[in-house]
Amino acid sequence: MKKDEIKSRLVLKLGDITKEEVDAIVNAANSSLLGGGGVDGAIHRGGGPAILEQCRKLGGCEPGDAKITTGGRLRAKYVIHTVGPIWHGGKDNEPKILASAYRRSLEVASKNQCKTVSFPSISTGAYGYPIELAAKIALKTIAGYLSSHPETEQVRMILFSQNDFEVYSRELREITGFD
Repeated sequence: MKKDEIKSRLVLKLGDITKEEVDAIVNAANSSLLGGGGVDGAIHRGGGPAILEQCRKLGGCEPGDAKITTGGRLRAKYVIHTVGPIWHGGKDNEPKILASAYRRSLEVASKNQCKTVSFPSISTGAYGYPIELAAKIALKTIAGYLSSHPETEQVRMILFSQNDFEVYSRELREITGFD
């Protein structure tokens, strides 16, 4: 895929993922899928009880995998729940698991005909993954997926803080060469 095409299909945005009007938003969930803090808690609160009801039937989720539910009261049609790795210094397969969480989320989105997907920065909150390392893995994994999946029209990274947005912006510039 051409670098200018990456720029139009991989978008960074500062904001609140629960307000996204896309086919699917991705939830940085814990392995129980029964709600938690941070992004996970915000998505469950915003989407209402229908999300939790479906999550209870899924039997949890392994780190690096992804499962889908309704978006409930959210503007997104679906929520794709993925479990990222807990940071243990990078010696516990964390990069591989994080890349898998992004890739599996995109595969689940494609399988469910989702053309637009919004992600949070997975594992960089309570799970402690260093944002600079996580951004590089996230953006390379998404760009690689987009290069072989033209049916995915746009992937957005929704960053909660100005600092996270700046880190992801630097990493995206390195990948694409654009300012």
